Amino acid sequence: MSEASDHSPRSPDNPEPLRVVLAKLGFDGHDRGLKVVARTLRDAGMEVIYLGLRQTTDSIIAACEQEDADAIGLSMHNAGHLTLAPRMVQAVDEAGLAVPVVIGGIVPAEDVNVLIEAGVAAVLGPGASAEEVVAAVEAAVTRPSAGR
Repeated sequence: MSEASDHSPRSPDNPEPLRVVLAKLGFDGHDRGLKVVARTLRDAGMEVIYLGLRQTTDSIIAACEQEDADAIGLSMHNAGHLTLAPRMVQAVDEAGLAVPVVIGGIVPAEDVNVLIEAGVAAVLGPGASAEEVVAAVEAAVTRPSAGR
């Protein structure tokens, strides 16, 4: 089991940037949006650990532990969000990590609350602005229940 991250969100007292692991969980091969998110977060001053396509919960957890990540960002475009996102949240919990999971992609409006109830910190849809993406990650990390 791993200890929770020692990082805290950026602030005047802590100028260290947030560290975000970005990945495509499962067999979804559409990664253009995730690459845009990677650049958006990097341009906002965050450190991005881009794992790319076809990752597993185990590979994402390992990267979070090795990189001392503050958040996980997953891109969902294969209609597997109701299975894969809760599975990722469960894997984070089982690893003993205090790392929120943020997802973006094609998620029907009726599924958003289901994902939030399953422990996903935030859900971003197509067309989310750069400001919305950055704000969602920052809010997920600073939320008292971040990482549950």
